[in-house]
Parts: sequence; structure tokens; C-alpha cells
Amino acid sequence: MRQRYSVARQAQLLEGVQTRSIRPTRVSLVMTSMIFGLTYGLSAPLLALNLAGMGFGENVIGANAAMHAVGVLTLAPFLPGIAWRYGPKLPITVALLVVAATFALFPIMPSIWLWFPLRFALGAASETMLVMSETWINHISEDRSRTTTLAIYTAALSLGFALGPVILTIVGLHGLTPYLIGGGIALVAVLSVAMPWMRSPLLEKPTHPGMMRYLALAPVAIGATLLNATLETAGSSFLPLYAMRAGWSEHGATLLLSVLLVGAIVLQVPVGWIADRINPRRMVIGLSAASAIGALIWPFVIGYPLLAYGLLFVWGGVFVGIYTIMMGVVGNRFRGGDLVSVYSVMSIAWGIGAFVGPGATGMAMNLTTHGLPYFTAFACALFVILSLLRKRGV
Repeated sequence: MRQRYSVARQAQLLEGVQTRSIRPTRVSLVMTSMIFGLTYGLSAPLLALNLAGMGFGENVIGANAAMHAVGVLTLAPFLPGIAWRYGPKLPITVALLVVAATFALFPIMPSIWLWFPLRFALGAASETMLVMSETWINHISEDRSRTTTLAIYTAALSLGFALGPVILTIVGLHGLTPYLIGGGIALVAVLSVAMPWMRSPLLEKPTHPGMMRYLALAPVAIGATLLNATLETAGSSFLPLYAMRAGWSEHGATLLLSVLLVGAIVLQVPVGWIADRINPRRMVIGLSAASAIGALIWPFVIGYPLLAYGLLFVWGGVFVGIYTIMMGVVGNRFRGGDLVSVYSVMSIAWGIGAFVGPGATGMAMNLTTHGLPYFTAFACALFVILSLLRKRGV
């Protein structure tokens, strides 16, 4: 009896130690998520505006931005094998070091054309951070609170996106300072990942040898990523322009985008908490339909700033909540190498969406004044149809 009690007590103590180690691990992984968001949120406007200041046109700026997506698409197929061989900790560490080095190299390159391979490396490293940290935090999350945990993770990602323009507003676009800040934050994250409590989990080899099989296993989750990337990049580029065409000042239009991002940050935890307690599929369909309807309301409120701020705040949280919930559903469905494979396919979808979104939205805005909200509503409605056709699974 005493021996049985002793074994049980040892098990309780071991569980307590593991729980205490998991908590700081989650903090470090959430920080990695924020660095991913910051990498894109800082580099995209910084590089675009610096290139424009040097006299380069939209074609060169757009081609340089596309190299980020090319880096994502190139590396994604190799991530499942990398995760299986090395675990997530080493790839995250290497990726953060590459991000830090890349930021430091941009302002000292002798030729602007060397910015293209640097942008490629930045995209590949950023995607490695995202896929590996998503897999890791899913691995240590409990099913009952998984979506809430991932909501915090997604909120940190959105916070990183929002911090990029804020940093540029404070320190300016010129000189070494903004680049060194981006690189320095990545180095701080390296120290966080290197802490002793960050014990890399062992991940199983993927069940299926090819990645295309996972496209059939998780079409809704992959579609959610495609939708998120398409509208996220489109909104970042065109929402301020849309507001200015409706008569807003440049400051007010930029603030409107910031309000949307704040909504995406603040509302993720409530969305995740609710999703852990109700049917996530129904909630995703409801959020997608609400996003489509909400986008159709934009043209009617864009002339009234207070209403527009309120609508975009709620819309940002509702829309990003689709991706948050699907991350949780994928984490409940897949494990180990299969989870990395699904996230890798989702990252390819993100790269495609980031590549296609701004161009498609630009064409829509050339057709009609309200091209941005109409395209947004159309994309969300297509996702509703996909979710309804997929009766079961992800």
C-alpha cells in the first residue's frame, strides 16, 4: 500500500514539474510567434518605403516583397523532414539567428539587388519559426484548452504585425536603427528559446510520405490559411488607401488599420475560450459568415468614422478567429510529424495567399470604389461554402 502511494506521489510530483516547465515554454513560444509577426510587420513597410525613397518603382518593390513568399514556398516541403530529424528547437534557433543576421545585412549591402536573396532568406526563416513553434505549442497543449492557448499565440502574432509600423513611427525609416531593432529583438528571442526549460519534443515521422495527401485530409484548415493570408496582406496594403479614397486623412486611414489589428489581438482569447466549449466547426462557419456580412457593411459605414472604427475592431477579431479555431482543430486531429506536415501545407497556402491577395484586391479596386470590401466578402463567402461542403473533419 505504501509502495503504491509512493509511486502515485512520484507521478504527481513528475506531473507538477512537467506542468511548471510547460508554462515558461509556452511563454517562449508565444514570444516566437510575436517575432514572426514583427518580422513581416516591420520588414514589409520598411523595405518598401526605403526602396521607394531610393527611386525604385512599384514593380521592383513588388518583386522584392514577393521574394518573402517565394522563400516560404521553397522551404515548406522540407520542414516535416527537418522537424523529424532535429525537433523544433534547433530549427527555431537557427531561423531566429538568420532573421537577426538578415536585418543587420540589409542596410550595408553594396547593391540593392542583394536585397532579393536576403528577402528570400527572411521569408524562409520566418516560416520555419512559425511552423515549428505552432507544432511545439500544439504538442504541449491540452485538448480541453488547446484553442484558448492557440488564441493567445495568434494574438501575439497579430501584436507582432501591429508593432512593426509602431516601431517605424517612433524611430523613423532611415539609418541603421530600425534594422538593428528588428535584429536585436530576434536575438532576445534566441536567448528565450535557449533556456533550459525549452526541451525539444520528439516528433514522429509523418504517416504519409508526400504532402499532397494532407491537402485532402485538411482542406478547410488549409483554406482558412489561404483566406487569412489573402485578406491580411490585402488589408495591410489597401485598407488605408480605401479609407483615403472615401475622404479620410492619411492619419485617420492608418489609424483605421491599427484599430482592426487591435481587434484581432484583443478578441482572440474570448474567441478561443468559446471555441473550447462549443462545436468548433459551427463556430468557424458562423465567424466566416459574419466576416462576409461585415465586409458588405463597410461601404455603408466608411463615411462615419466612429461606426467604421467599431465595425473594423470587431471584424478584425472575428475574421482572425477563423484561423485561430482551425489551428486548434488541426492540433486536436493530428500529432507529431503529421502535424508538421499539415502546418507545412498551410504555410504553402499562406505563401500563395500572400502572393495573390494584393494583386487580386488591386484589380477589384480598379473595377469599383468598394472593391476591397466586395472582394473580402466574396472570399469569406467562398470559405463558408467550403466549410459547409466538408461535412466532417478539417
